Formats: sequence, C-alpha cells, structure tokens
Amino acid sequence: MQITRRMLFAAVALLPALPALGHHGWRWTADGKIELTGVITDAQLGNPHGVLTVDAEGEIWRVEVGQPWRNARVGLEDSMLAPGVEIVAIGPRSADPSENLLKAERVVIAGQNYDLYPDRL
Repeated sequence: MQITRRMLFAAVALLPALPALGHHGWRWTADGKIELTGVITDAQLGNPHGVLTVDAEGEIWRVEVGQPWRNARVGLEDSMLAPGVEIVAIGPRSADPSENLLKAERVVIAGQNYDLYPDRL
C-alpha cells in the first residue's frame, strides 16, 4: 500500500489528540468513590469538560466536571463554579495515586446536589 501525502498529513494532524483520547471516560480512574471538600481556586470551563482547581486543606486537586451541556442540564451554572466557592465533589479519583485528580459524578454547592452522572451514583 502506498502512503500518500494526504494520509501522512492526516496521521500527523491527529497525533496531538492521542493523549486526550485515552483520558476520557472512566478508564483512568480507580475503583470506588471519594468525597473531596475544598475551595475552587481556578475554573477552566468548556469542552471537552470543565476542570476546576480545588484547594482541599492545602492540598491542590484537579476536579473534572461535566461538559457545558451536562452542567446546564442539572442546573450547574458557570458562575457557581467560580474561584472562592466551596465545593464538595464526589466521584472516583485517578488510578495513579500520585495524581490529585477526581472525576466528579456529583457536585455539592451550598447544600445543593448536582448529579452530573446520576447513573453512576
């Protein structure tokens, strides 16, 4: 089979996306769930999903929340995920214990539950 310039270009163009493809879903998470309470210090919201930086008693965590449509569907607005807001995030953590990363299946703000993945709770 002859490799054309177009095929080579397409393969090279897809290389940056490979790490992201392996990360999405739950394959990178450990079994079980943890509850993390802390204060949001930074929020990067958007696609493919939002990522919050959370200070949990001096330990810095990254917390993945849903895609914009998923957050909106459960009533979770971007303004609610602003720096300074106290949050409880419940979900599985990274399977790599050296990585402070949690995939939030439920977010609790001001006592209100926002179930991003109700089928997983």
